[in-house]
Formats: sequence, structure tokens, C-alpha cells
Amino acid sequence: MAESSTRLGSGVESRGANGLVLRSALVAALGGLLFGFDTAVISGTTGALQRVFDLGGFGLGFTAATALIGTIVGALFAGYPSNRFGRKKTLFAIGILYFASAIGSGIATEDTGGWIFFMVARFVGGIGVGAASVVAPIYTTEIAPARLRGRLVGLVQFNVVLGVLTAYLSNWVLASLVADSVAWRWMFLVEAAPALLFFLLVFTVPESPRWLYGKGFTDHAYHVLSRLTKSPQELRDEFAEIEEAAALDRSWRKTSLFSARYRKIVLLAVGIAAFNQLSGINAVTYYAPSIFEMAGASGDTALLQAVAMGVVNLIATMAALSVIDRFGRRKLMIIGSVGYLISLGVVASIFLTSGPDAGFTSTSSVLVLLGLLVFIAAHAFGQGSVIWVFIAEIFPNKVRAQGQALGSFVHWTFAAITTWTFPGIAAGLGGGIAFLIFFLCMVGQLIWVLTKMPETKQVPLEEMSDTLGLPKSEFTESK
Repeated sequence: MAESSTRLGSGVESRGANGLVLRSALVAALGGLLFGFDTAVISGTTGALQRVFDLGGFGLGFTAATALIGTIVGALFAGYPSNRFGRKKTLFAIGILYFASAIGSGIATEDTGGWIFFMVARFVGGIGVGAASVVAPIYTTEIAPARLRGRLVGLVQFNVVLGVLTAYLSNWVLASLVADSVAWRWMFLVEAAPALLFFLLVFTVPESPRWLYGKGFTDHAYHVLSRLTKSPQELRDEFAEIEEAAALDRSWRKTSLFSARYRKIVLLAVGIAAFNQLSGINAVTYYAPSIFEMAGASGDTALLQAVAMGVVNLIATMAALSVIDRFGRRKLMIIGSVGYLISLGVVASIFLTSGPDAGFTSTSSVLVLLGLLVFIAAHAFGQGSVIWVFIAEIFPNKVRAQGQALGSFVHWTFAAITTWTFPGIAAGLGGGIAFLIFFLCMVGQLIWVLTKMPETKQVPLEEMSDTLGLPKSEFTESK
């Protein structure tokens, strides 16, 4: 194993990704773009939804969280179809869910069921988002060479961020060009076009060779891998690694994700997923215009400031993906954690000192904007770029889908909680308390990263157990 890995490293280190690898990663990443668009698009519609469906603060929070409840379901159950029917077929289903949600959310009227119909449509889209957060990183992880895995899996996160920016831009443009009474509908409907494109492009990519091998399609797996590698030596090395990993997995008569064998990596996945949302990122993403209005911005200005956040998010993500395989996952998390503490501390302080009596000055409003821009940059450079790469690569092949599903389930559960509760906490206790809670959670994340998180950059998937410190005896037949 070590010898084959050495040959692989020395033989192909200077080469870039195979063309089919890159194209397949880009198609999977388009699912990430829809993921980002679907989660952020509602930020520009909250006022209209309150008006059209007569919602209070709690009702708005629940309506926004409906899609996130769907993501919990999608993340929890995506592992089954991904393992049973394959990564590619599951990606097809995700495209259909996105398309149905976009159309349904946009046409919801009293004649079609009103608020309930709208929430069902958002729930369906949430299932697609949750499934995409599981399957897209898994698929890319399983087709990518170890030396490029961080950047290629990171394409999913890049497109998530691009989707968020696209949603903010689309909302701002539509609010400027279309009548208020129907603009919110078009904000949802435009997602149908990229959803259809994603569905069609999935036809052009191969199935994961690791999934094929695990299902007994050895010849097909070898053929696909031959198309994904750049030399006969690389093909032999990667196929040998897949065979060895499969042999280790077969030595276990029964494998449970929650067995003692996987306890350490389960805790790592749960930890990074929970901290991701305890930062408050989804509360900021979903309610950015409302937060800016709380800080004194007008409606149009608030939408434009949300666009600025999307631009910073994209730039910081690009920067992170350019160095993630050189700096490593852990270093980016440390940098991001420090950025969280600085930005959340500033924003919390401003809200706490600019309460109902003092009010917001133009200076404090600008500082809130700058603080949230730093917050978004810190998230994009750290957690946003690392989470899906890290979770996808720490689990062995046999339980990768279940492990990714677990991480996504935890991530989206905390996302739903923060999204649902943020409007109520901000209205009842003030924005300062809400951001202070996020600040304290990020103190916990920094401690976790410094004491618990291992480095996994450029480690072949089949050798990850050594990096994570899992005893060799755990892979023996006697267990």
C-alpha cells in the first residue's frame, strides 16, 4: 500500500486533473450551486411572505425553516439511495426535486393551497439540498485523486457560495424590475432553469468507480477508473487501493457506523457539522436584508448589502480553495475561527450598545456591514470550505455515504434550529444577545480545532485510518 502510494505520488504529482474528472466534478458542483441558491433565495422574499401569507415573527421563522427541515430528511436518508442505486442516479433525483420546488414555490396561491402548498414545495427543495450536501461531495471524493481532492470537492462549496451570490443578485434585480406583488414569485421560479440544466448534465458523467466496485461490478469499475486516470501506472495504483480497502471492509461480517471502530470519526463529523451552524451562518444567510434593516438600512440598500456579502463570500471561498491542499484543513479552520471571534464580537457589541433607546448611527450601521463582511469571509475561508471536504474524506469507503449523511443531518438540524429561533431571539432579546450566543459557540469551536481536529490533506482515502489514529487491530477479523 505504502509502495503504491509512493509510486502514485512521484509519478503524477506534477499533472493536473484528468479532463473527465474535472468535468464530472463541475457537474456535481452544479448541484452545489442549486444548493446555495435554494437556501439563500428566501432572504429576499421574507417581507412579501409575511404580507401574502399573513405571518408573524414565529410564522416567518417556521416558514424559512421548512426547507431546512427538508434538508434534515434529505441528509438523513440520502445515504440509502446513494448506496443502493448509485451516486449518479441519486444526482438525477436531486435535479428533479430542485425543479419541482422552484416551480411549486413560485406558483403557490390560495387556489393551490396557499401557505401549506408553499411550505410543501420548500420542503421538497430542502430534501434536494440535504441530499446534495451528502451525495455531491461523496461523488467528487470518489472520482478525485488524493492530491487534488480538496480543491475538487471544494468546487461543491465554491458553487454553493456562487449559488448564494446568484440568489442575492437575482433577488436584487427582480426587486428592481418586477412589481412587488409578483417579484417574490419570480425569485423562486428562476431556479427551475439551472435545475433542468443540472439534470441533463448528469447524463454526461460516469458512475463512481468505488461504488461500482463495492457492488461487484469490477470490470465496469476498472473501465471507469481507466477513463478517470491519466496513466496506466496511476490506474493500477488507484485500483489496487480500492481492492485493498474493499478487502479490509469485507473482513467485517457486520459494519455499523456507530460501532466502536468508527467512534472517533463520528465525533469528528458531528463536531465540525454542529459548529458550522452554531456560528450563525444560516441565520445571517437567510435574514441578511432584515439584519441590515435592523441596523438602519433601507429595503433596497439592505438587498444590495446582501449582494456585497455574497461577493465577499465568493472571493474568500476562491482564496481558500486555492490553498486548501497546501495549507491543510486544520489551518484554514484556525484562521476562520479567529475571524469569527473578531467579527461576531464587533457585531454583538454594536447591537448591544445601539439598542432601542440609543438607535443606530450611520457609523454603527457601516460597522455592522463591515463586521458581517468579515464574518462571511471568515466562514468562507474556514468552515465553509473545509466542512464537506473533511467529512467526505474521514470515513472509510464502506460507510462513507452513511457518514456523510450523519454529518449533513447534524449540520441541517442545527441550521433549522438557528434559522427558526433567530427572528424570535432577535425580536425578544435583541440582535446583540443573538450574536453574543454565536460568539460564545465559536470560542468552543476554536478550542475543538486546536485540541481535537486532525489534518487530512493529501491523504489517500484508503490510508485515512492511519492519519486518524485508528488502531490496525480494529480492521482484523477477530473484531
